[in-house]
Amino acid sequence: MEKMDFYVYLSPKEAAEKVKEAVTAGLYSGEILDEYVRILPNGKEIIILFEKYYMRSGNRATLTFLADNLEEHTRVHLSAGGGGQGVIFRFDWGAGASFSTSARDALAEYICK
Repeated sequence: MEKMDFYVYLSPKEAAEKVKEAVTAGLYSGEILDEYVRILPNGKEIIILFEKYYMRSGNRATLTFLADNLEEHTRVHLSAGGGGQGVIFRFDWGAGASFSTSARDALAEYICK
């Protein structure tokens, strides 16, 4: 399982849109399984996306994206993993890391240094 945490200069909604574009088009053609948006009374927001991608080898990768602007900048948390079929071959050959890296790359130019 691959996990990443970082801050971006985008709103949670803008960050979610960038990640959705990156993982549902091109190389990955992922599918958004669920999207949860919570707007708090003070205008702050929390967004969670659950995505999946199936590879030709029968493996799959999943990505959970969480973004909130409860602090000065939007905090992004990515958690990705993958798995093979069957009991013996339950490893992902780096699919989880690759899937989360694609989401991070979509936000790279907005990451707070």
